[in-house]
Amino acid sequence: MKVLLVNGSPHAQGCTYTALAEVASELEKQGVGAEIFQLGTKPISGCLACGGCRRTVGPRCVMDDKVNEALALVPEFDGFILGSPVYYASISGQLSCFLDRLFFAGGALFANKPGAAVVSCRRGGAATAFDDLNKYFTISNMPIVSSIYWNQVHGSRADDVKQDLEGLQTMRQLGRNMAWMLKCIEAGKAAGVAMPELEPRIWTNFIR
Repeated sequence: MKVLLVNGSPHAQGCTYTALAEVASELEKQGVGAEIFQLGTKPISGCLACGGCRRTVGPRCVMDDKVNEALALVPEFDGFILGSPVYYASISGQLSCFLDRLFFAGGALFANKPGAAVVSCRRGGAATAFDDLNKYFTISNMPIVSSIYWNQVHGSRADDVKQDLEGLQTMRQLGRNMAWMLKCIEAGKAAGVAMPELEPRIWTNFIR
């Protein structure tokens, strides 16, 4: 079992990374593999609504960047944690563009795989950014993993986050809860419990 943790901050080892690293450490203690996927600092385009991903071979975007790199990894992982700094009470623009294209091109790959959101802020705006991330899970048929508090840490620098003891505890519990859910899903499969059946999608347009 493996979990992919996406660091949506341009800072490779900043506040968001520090929170995700705490989760990753706990996952590995629980016997679950963890890998942090760094978006980096190169620009990531938003979705152009071109429909090109519907014509590619396999889940793939026509713009070849970090999105396709992540799409190639998704089938290997059993759970996903999305981490973002808080910018103007929302997630980073880079991560927003990345996730829009990732889930539009490959949303079916995430079905029935647990997801969790992690946000890092200096002071405020965490709740709305947290909500932004969770919407990707709830439209993709993904169970959401929670913790003892909303999954957030506070600080302007990585050293500040290391002093947020409640935030770090929340991250550790998130790691334990994610590991527990993955093990429960694995045990269910071994016991012959079928995954939920998906009906063919029904599209209802309000303007006809």
